[in-house]
Amino acid sequence: MEQIVFKALADPTRRAIFEKLAAAPQNATELRQGLGITQPAMSQHLSVLREARLLKERREGRFTQYEVEPDGLLILVNWLAKYRTYWPDRAADLADLLKEMDQ
Repeated sequence: MEQIVFKALADPTRRAIFEKLAAAPQNATELRQGLGITQPAMSQHLSVLREARLLKERREGRFTQYEVEPDGLLILVNWLAKYRTYWPDRAADLADLLKEMDQ
């Protein structure tokens, strides 16, 4: 399942859509604004995000409202947690390097 989430977010347009949805639920027409993509392309991107379980949808009249599915991000959080132990050492190494460069 990790693969499908990473693949879904690897595309810059899908990341932009996801970021817009993280700010507020929107319908497909609203999401297309500023992205310069066609309705069929938007449908395809939404389908990939839905398949990766990164968004959820609900009908409101004629429109479908899309919003971020927080549980979909758990896969990423769990994946990153495996590498969290390396971060303090790497940050300390970077701080040491920057100090050396300043001298």
